[in-house]
Amino acid sequence: MSDAEGEYDGEEEETGTDGNVETEGEGVADTIEPEPEDDRATLGDAGDDKGATEGEEEKENDEDKDEEEAKEEGEEEAKEEEEEEEKDPEMPLTEDMVGECLSLLCKTGDGLAHAYVRFDAHEKELTDVSILQSFIHLRYVDLSKNNLKDISSLSYLTHLLTVKVDYNKLQSAKMEELPFLQSANFSNNRLKTTEGCSHPLLEHLIMNFNEIPMISGLEPERLTRLHTLELRGNRLTTTAGLNLPNLKNLFLAANQISKLEGLEKLGNLTTLHLRDNQLDKLDGFTEDLRSLQYINMRGNNVSSLKELNKLAVLPLIRACVFSENPISDEGEYRLEVLTALRRLERLDKDEFTEEERQEAQENYEQRKVEELGQGHIVLADGAPVLSTTALFLQTLTHLDM
Repeated sequence: MSDAEGEYDGEEEETGTDGNVETEGEGVADTIEPEPEDDRATLGDAGDDKGATEGEEEKENDEDKDEEEAKEEGEEEAKEEEEEEEKDPEMPLTEDMVGECLSLLCKTGDGLAHAYVRFDAHEKELTDVSILQSFIHLRYVDLSKNNLKDISSLSYLTHLLTVKVDYNKLQSAKMEELPFLQSANFSNNRLKTTEGCSHPLLEHLIMNFNEIPMISGLEPERLTRLHTLELRGNRLTTTAGLNLPNLKNLFLAANQISKLEGLEKLGNLTTLHLRDNQLDKLDGFTEDLRSLQYINMRGNNVSSLKELNKLAVLPLIRACVFSENPISDEGEYRLEVLTALRRLERLDKDEFTEEERQEAQENYEQRKVEELGQGHIVLADGAPVLSTTALFLQTLTHLDM
């Protein structure tokens, strides 16, 4: 899969700063240009049949490392925070510090003045950034790895396009509506809710490794542009609360999910990551998931191969990962998966061979014959019904009597 980079050519010009900021005039630029660095999420083409398989599986190893490292780092920081909670010295952001953190000089929206639009103050042990509410032209803000507990002052930055406040001590991500915000990273904080993030142009929302027990407050009528939601490493037990019909990528690994609910509302979803949860059943998948191509179920508790029949309703499924589930220890694991899901192209990163496809097709046809002979057909949901042949034979038997 070739990802579209999501970068725009801008007229912005990188310059040094001396701490002085021109803020004459107000209003966002006529064409808002996302940061010309890799701050925005890269997206695949949802119309590409293989878009949600090749790229996902090529990046799987890197993602595994990222998740493990982030989880370990989050656990270490949690311990340190418990020990040093009362020791954090007050460290407010000052005007002198602001001058050192500003860059990227651009025209203001009315074209009559210039202002610095990028602010980077990561890893400065900041506890208060209220001074930023005066810098209304900022578009790209990085406040990651500080000691912030409150970011309400960012609500005044109505031109914001991207904000990074990961690795802080936030208990809420709530801000007033930011009309141009496209990407927000709240990972590794102490969030207990997903509420307060309904920004109309938001495309990528990251809330990994927090303390969120349930999904709520994500308003579908306002989040029409949201295509990627990341909620890894929280305390979710269900997928309920996801009513985002335009969502394409959903990352829910390393939670405590034991039940899939509400997935029928995700009609444009192409990628679903459910690794390292507590799922033993595959109930919840429906034909309404008409775009779903890739499912990662690694490290769950699926023990019955019959559960795979519940995925047969997915019209575009191309790749699945079921390694580290009990079913992956079965001797005919690959054959059984392909027999149930004959459109599948890859399983656990490995493509099916033509020989495997032929064997799976023969296996499928043989079982159909056996089912007809036994007088019933097993549907995708596992429910047996009488076949036409069986009904005919049953009718003849009654007539003879």
